[in-house]
Amino acid sequence: MSTKPSANLPNTIRPMTAADLLPVVEIECVSSQSPWSLKQFELSLNDSLVLESDNKVVGFAVMSAVLDQAELHNIAIHPEHQGIGLGAVMLDYFLNNLPNEIKSVYLEVRLSNFRAIRLYQERGFVQVGERREYYKTELGREDALLMCRDMATETP
Repeated sequence: MSTKPSANLPNTIRPMTAADLLPVVEIECVSSQSPWSLKQFELSLNDSLVLESDNKVVGFAVMSAVLDQAELHNIAIHPEHQGIGLGAVMLDYFLNNLPNEIKSVYLEVRLSNFRAIRLYQERGFVQVGERREYYKTELGREDALLMCRDMATETP
């Protein structure tokens, strides 16, 4: 009988390195309907973090910051490690370690990704727009919600 990992186990969040690219691409391929390529991750290496649990990369986040705005481009936790709060750990780390000058954070999320939408709302994100047919799906395209968090506002 296997046991699910716990968000309470020692986890490490650190900058992504070239050695992390293959495990990150693997996570992306098993968790995304339209995965990023290895090249996309290579180009984002300096703007990326990985989450390690038990010395194994189990999640990642890719972000950027320009002037007073930041954007979360991609975040994923390996399916075997989902449902235990690691996505929240990753998102909280990202939000809590932004430069002080960041006033707002933006992201896009699939309209059907209810768990992620709920997590973002719990962290103070609100819908500010919609991108029609933004994501590829097996049956065509899916809309994305554009969400924003005002960093000056306290979250619940």
